[in-house]
Amino acid sequence: MSDVQGNIGHKLSDLAIRAFLRLAKLLPYERRLRLGGWMATNVVAPVTGNRRRIRENLDLVMPELDMATRDAIVREVPNGMGRTLMELFSADEFLQRVPDFPLTGGGAEALAQAHEDGRAVMLVTGHFGNYDAMRGALISRGYRVGGLFKRMSNPFFHEYYVAAMQAIGEPLFERSRRGMTEMIRFLRSGGMVGIVLDQRMNDAPIVDFMGHPARTSYSAAELALKYNALVVPVYGVRQPDGSYVLETEAPIAHSTPEEMTQQLNASLERQVRAHPGQWMWTHNRWKNAGNETAADREMAKRRAKQSQK
Repeated sequence: MSDVQGNIGHKLSDLAIRAFLRLAKLLPYERRLRLGGWMATNVVAPVTGNRRRIRENLDLVMPELDMATRDAIVREVPNGMGRTLMELFSADEFLQRVPDFPLTGGGAEALAQAHEDGRAVMLVTGHFGNYDAMRGALISRGYRVGGLFKRMSNPFFHEYYVAAMQAIGEPLFERSRRGMTEMIRFLRSGGMVGIVLDQRMNDAPIVDFMGHPARTSYSAAELALKYNALVVPVYGVRQPDGSYVLETEAPIAHSTPEEMTQQLNASLERQVRAHPGQWMWTHNRWKNAGNETAADREMAKRRAKQSQK
C-alpha cells in the first residue's frame, strides 16, 4: 500500500471513529458505555478477526477452559474494550465517578507514604480492566501521576486520542527520546509514572508470562533501580455494576531487572487468571518468542510471497 493510500485510509478511519464517538455522546453515559461494548463485540471483533485471536491465545495459555467459558471470554473481552474506549472519550462523566472507586490492597499505604515523602513511583499495570481508572483516581486524590503512551499508527486519530487522555489527567509522556527525557525529569522530581508493561516489543528480553515465553521490556525495573523509585503493580478491576475497584499490590523489592520484571508478569498473570474477560487477549502477546501459531506462520508465508512480487 502506498503512503497516499495509507493516509487516505487513516483519514477515513479517523473521520468514522470521530463521527461515531460524537453521536454516542448524545446518549446518556450508561447507554453510551453499553453501545460501545455492543459495537466492539458485534461489529468490530468479527470484522477484525479479534475473536479468532482471542481463541488462539486462550488455546495457548489456558487450554483447560471449557468451551462455554471460552465463548464467554470471547464476548466479554471486546465488550470491555468498547466500554473502556467510551469511558476514555467521556472524561467529564468518568472523572465524576473515579473519586468513589475504592483504593485497596497492600500497595495503597506505600503509595500514600511515597506521595508524602515525594518519592518516585513506577505504577505498573497491563491492558486489563481500565488503567485510566487508577490514573484518574490517584490524580483526584492529589497524587502527581503521569502516564507513558505509545504513538498510534493513525496520525489523524492520534491527536484526538491524546487529547482524550489529557482530559483524564496530565502530564503524559510519549515513547520517544523527548518523551523519555521529560518522564525521567518528572520521576526525579518525585512523580509517579504509569506504565503498561504487557506491550510486546520484538527486541525486548524474553520473560515467562502465563507459562510461556513473552517479549517483555525491563524498562520499569531499570528506571526504578536507577532513580530509586518504588515499583507498585496497580489494576482498575471492572465490577458488574460498571464501577471499578482499584487494586494495588505491595511494592516489588529492588533486585535485578529480570527478577523484578518476572514478578511484575506474575502479578498481571494473577489478575488475568482471576478475571480472564478483562484482559486484552486480542493482541499477539507471545509472538516472536517461540510461540507462533499455525495462523501466524501462514500469515508470515503470505507476507513473504507478497514482498517477492
